[in-house]
Amino acid sequence: MMAQTILVGIVAGAASALLFASVASGSLFSIILFYLSALPILIAAIGWNHVAGLVAALVAATGLASVLGGFFLIAFLAGIGLPAWYLGYLALLARPAAQPRPEGLEWFSVGRLVVWAALLGALVVAVTIPNFGADAETFRAGLRRLFDALLRAQARLGAQEPLKIPGLSDPERLLDVLVYAIPLAASMLSTFVNILNLWLAGRIVAISGRLKRPWPDIASMEFPAYAPALGAIAIAATFLPGLIGIVGGVLAASLLVAYALLGLAVVHSITRGMSARSFILAGIYASIALLGWPMLLAALFGLTDSIIDLRGRMAKKSGPPVHRP
Repeated sequence: MMAQTILVGIVAGAASALLFASVASGSLFSIILFYLSALPILIAAIGWNHVAGLVAALVAATGLASVLGGFFLIAFLAGIGLPAWYLGYLALLARPAAQPRPEGLEWFSVGRLVVWAALLGALVVAVTIPNFGADAETFRAGLRRLFDALLRAQARLGAQEPLKIPGLSDPERLLDVLVYAIPLAASMLSTFVNILNLWLAGRIVAISGRLKRPWPDIASMEFPAYAPALGAIAIAATFLPGLIGIVGGVLAASLLVAYALLGLAVVHSITRGMSARSFILAGIYASIALLGWPMLLAALFGLTDSIIDLRGRMAKKSGPPVHRP
């Protein structure tokens, strides 16, 4: 059994390393593969056990370090390998159920998994901050130099030439925006990728018949009681000076994605039985994909449900929901 676990981990680790290294080609498809590099680790952890996931993470990191340099050992483990392993570990956590259940077990809830995906997404971004500086000003200056170099390389400008970007009268203003926006965007993207890979791994393992826990009703997920307080602390921290404010913003951005997902789950739940359900859901997802800002409304919807139980109130008014396939 242990030999099979190690073999699965080695194969998954090799697949993860290949997905990660594919970004070197620079194509759009390779970027998609790069974001899926945690998927084999999650599949190993959920489909077999967390030991297989940990072996996969270590094999992938070691393989990348041997080819690309020692920096990638820590970079891969901190940014992809260990977060994926830990999410897989949490997904299989269970305890004896306090109330009667078919399997007699209470599994680690989907809501808690989503919150942890957000926390890990924020942590991945936060641990990169010291690479640019030990304080807020040094961090922003280092990030600004990086974006300046990237924009100059794209425009083929020398270091001594004035920065010029077609269509922009004030390129320096763009740098200011990037310095403040990119850490938040990176945190949101990291959280989204964590959740997407977790869902994909769960579906793949379920299709293979190896999923140990029953597939959850995602529309009925609930966040733990500490989640709203955590969000309030993160938002309050953004008003503080220094690195604390930056880290607070990163955490708030990650939780925004988590609460937006909760808001969408609420919409899925309360629209069950409605004749226009498909039209409503399609419109919401299309508006988020095209405009982006409706995600804020979804997050507010999710936060409201956490506080006043919108789904429970709607269920009392409308009676038992009609489940549709």
